[in-house]
Amino acid sequence: MLCIGVLGAGHLGKIHLKLLKELGNVALVGFFDHNPKVSQQVAEEFGVTAFQSAEDLIDACDALDIVTPTVAHYEYAVKAIKKSKHIFIEKPATSSVKEARKLLKLASEADIKVQVGHVERFNPAFLAAKDHFNNPMFIETHRLAEFNPRGTDVSVVHDLMIHDIDIVLSVVKSSVKNIYASGVAVMSDTADIANARIEFDNGCVANLTASRISLKNMRKSRFFQRDAYIAVDFLKKKTDIVRLKNLAGEPGPLDVTIDLGKGKGSKLIYFDSPEAEPGNAIQMELKLFIESILENTTPAVTLEDGCNALDVAHQVMEKLNATLNVLI
Repeated sequence: MLCIGVLGAGHLGKIHLKLLKELGNVALVGFFDHNPKVSQQVAEEFGVTAFQSAEDLIDACDALDIVTPTVAHYEYAVKAIKKSKHIFIEKPATSSVKEARKLLKLASEADIKVQVGHVERFNPAFLAAKDHFNNPMFIETHRLAEFNPRGTDVSVVHDLMIHDIDIVLSVVKSSVKNIYASGVAVMSDTADIANARIEFDNGCVANLTASRISLKNMRKSRFFQRDAYIAVDFLKKKTDIVRLKNLAGEPGPLDVTIDLGKGKGSKLIYFDSPEAEPGNAIQMELKLFIESILENTTPAVTLEDGCNALDVAHQVMEKLNATLNVLI
């Protein structure tokens, strides 16, 4: 039985505590939160031991689930790694790429498992679409959220857009060539709405938009590839695919076709909505993290994946800051 502890008992930390208690192959030894009042409330609500220090919690477990504010990720991760504890760490992995690279080196030397909490990888809609991707060459994403002061301690890029950056990097099997970005600071000191254009060596282009000042929530991505268009709605957990297929013989009375012109013939337009299996994405990522330790397999979202997403996010921020400085 794997013993795991949770660092941080905020909004997301409480969700992790609840879901870890429901998993069968792990023992939740307790949690630590720097706020004594929060610790008491959470301990009573969940019936879980509140440790007096992060060090005591680390000593008591085999693996650590770090769900603190991002600024504390690196410090706690280093403490855990030095004691050879496996780590699940929320996104973004650290505050800087330099810190993330240091963690990579330390984790490799300690021979431990590290998984980064890019939860949208486990969204049922994305899982339903994964097998249908075939070298997409244009990607468009929109991640829009209503204003919430709780999220303004980090930029909209690190809070929202980084989800789609990770998704795009997992789908496009090519290196990033160029990054362009622009944005506007409306409610906070950093950009509250941002757009980034990411160009890859293989010619693929991804156009990403993220906002935390929208009137409605939206989390949609569209992938365009040869003979197919794939739409993923992360919010509604729905996937739609429009695919062109060669037409053999005469079309049926209900078939939808398109004439390619210039003697190229016609193609059948095929509509598909692969079923998204119901499930809790956060619980799935935690379950896979635990399994990677027990079965000695590669984590579903590696620390290197987290570093790559963070690296692109920081490059987007550099472009944004340059734009914002001009506007100011």
